[in-house]
Amino acid sequence: MTSIEEIVRIILIGAGATLVMDIWLMALKRVGVQTLNFAFIGRWVGHLFHGRIAHASIGKALPIANETVLGWFTHYAVGIAFAFLLTSIAGVAWARAPSLGIALLVGVCTVVFPFLVMQPAMGLGVAASKTPSPIKSCIRSLINHSVFGLGLFLSACFIEWISR
Repeated sequence: MTSIEEIVRIILIGAGATLVMDIWLMALKRVGVQTLNFAFIGRWVGHLFHGRIAHASIGKALPIANETVLGWFTHYAVGIAFAFLLTSIAGVAWARAPSLGIALLVGVCTVVFPFLVMQPAMGLGVAASKTPSPIKSCIRSLINHSVFGLGLFLSACFIEWISR
């Protein structure tokens, strides 16, 4: 049985890892690299609530009220869910004694979600195959999710350090 303290720790690890990824994305944006528009995630999720799963182009889909806020909320909720996935694989004890390897592995594996679910549903094709530069998009996604995996590890280390 997982205690409330462990659940809160996992939530903080997921939010922290997502924040690390966001800092990475902001750095990329500052040097001119196009990054994900979280309003489009919110638009996609908003349309899910209305029964629409896939779009020819999410950018051309009808905007949803508060889609940017919904997109950011979804982004952090998914990051937290992936932290729970990590601790379900590595065990809850991982959160108190984190190791980099499994965190990076889980981070890299989470790229399957955008490749096989989000990108096709948003009209970008499987693994961004309908974008102008699919390989470049896939490599960028893989790096971003690796940064998320590193964030899982760093967040767990930081939370363990401050909880002593």
